[in-house]
Amino acid sequence: MTTPTAAWIEIGAPDATRTRDFFAQLFGWRFEPVGGGFATTDSGVGAGLHGDDPSRDMVVYFGVDDLDAAVAKVRALGGSAPDPGPADPRFGRFVECKDADGVKFGLHEKNR
Repeated sequence: MTTPTAAWIEIGAPDATRTRDFFAQLFGWRFEPVGGGFATTDSGVGAGLHGDDPSRDMVVYFGVDDLDAAVAKVRALGGSAPDPGPADPRFGRFVECKDADGVKFGLHEKNR
């Protein structure tokens, strides 16, 4: 596995439009509508924003070359991760994981 770097940030917010406007004004990011939320690649690290999320979580996704192998390693180390789903045609494959202490993080594999 190559050394992972932050590849994507997923932002959960109660009001996606309000949070979009905040980050757009703070960082100058331009968002486009995606599904029920928004996405940007202006930051150099992609960011997705979805609303109706009272958790207000921000999860960092680390880029990996082989998502299936990385998920297997997470599990072998005592962490948890669901089986990865299919790739999103625009953004690749994602899976949200937890380490052995329950700390959330994500893994991201770009489309090949």
